[in-house]
Amino acid sequence: MALTLGAYTACLHDRPLADALDVLKEAGLTGAEINVGGFIPSPHAPVDALLASQAARDEYLGLFDEKGIKLAGLTASGNSLNPLPDIGPRHHYDLKRGIELAGKLGVEELVCMSGAPGSDPDAKYPSWVVNPWDGVYGEILDYQHSVLDPYWREMDQRAQDNNVKLAIELHPHNTIFTPVGFMDFADRIDAKNVGVNMDPSHLMWQQMDSIEATRYLSDKVFHVHAKDTKIEPGVGIRGVLDTSHGRPPADESKRYPSGMNHWCQVWPEDPAWRFVHVGSGHDQAWWTEFLRAVYEINPNMNVNIEHEDGKFDNVTGLKLGADTLIAAEAAM
Repeated sequence: MALTLGAYTACLHDRPLADALDVLKEAGLTGAEINVGGFIPSPHAPVDALLASQAARDEYLGLFDEKGIKLAGLTASGNSLNPLPDIGPRHHYDLKRGIELAGKLGVEELVCMSGAPGSDPDAKYPSWVVNPWDGVYGEILDYQHSVLDPYWREMDQRAQDNNVKLAIELHPHNTIFTPVGFMDFADRIDAKNVGVNMDPSHLMWQQMDSIEATRYLSDKVFHVHAKDTKIEPGVGIRGVLDTSHGRPPADESKRYPSGMNHWCQVWPEDPAWRFVHVGSGHDQAWWTEFLRAVYEINPNMNVNIEHEDGKFDNVTGLKLGADTLIAAEAAM
């Protein structure tokens, strides 16, 4: 038994899938996670063709076999409960198809997010409640749970029907974004095939202990993203909930999508924190302990690097992260 160390290929969407798999293999990785919908496009997965044809699925899986890379997860991260008509329905459609496709491909895990409904039935935009000490926000959460819970009971059943596990990323901007919040949610929906994608980076910037959180969630961890975070000096005057981001670039080629015709904003030059390559925010010894905690839950866990360090080109940053992760596993 051994962890599968791989990478989420979104950082390599600028090249064909075969070339992306070659990059992973050259980095010493043995797994690949492929995007199939949600916030970003899916150039490495022709979803329509794969759903429609067994021959297309056989050819697709054959490429992974040829490259010696395991198809170690699919991703359809989005906000299926977003009240905006150009986002919520589309992400819901992508999630349902992602579950079906994972089942047809024999992929055990689909990474997704809980989503965030609006604050009330008439809301135009999604609402993220951070700290409901004011009772008004408690009322918003009550409403959001009334939308969220039945939706995910349905998705859990779909996952069971397709023999797929849904790994929810504890990502801020979603209603479910903390380990404690997830456990409460899992209890409310009687979760069976809904668990967690443990991405420590999002817990790091919230000042959580990602290793403790991993052990707390235990067998609710279905999948792992290896991504690192570095707290920067800007935290002294910004705090981790800073909102001073700039508007998306005027040049559309430099924009990063967050939905249909919606874009990520630009970070301040002196941010409170930023995502960095694996090993830059936390050293190899930390990653060894993290992998040990993961191994204790499932010795065969898929652990995929998600590279989002803007200070390095994608291939260089991915390989630096792979070096750290591979050395960390060897030191277990």
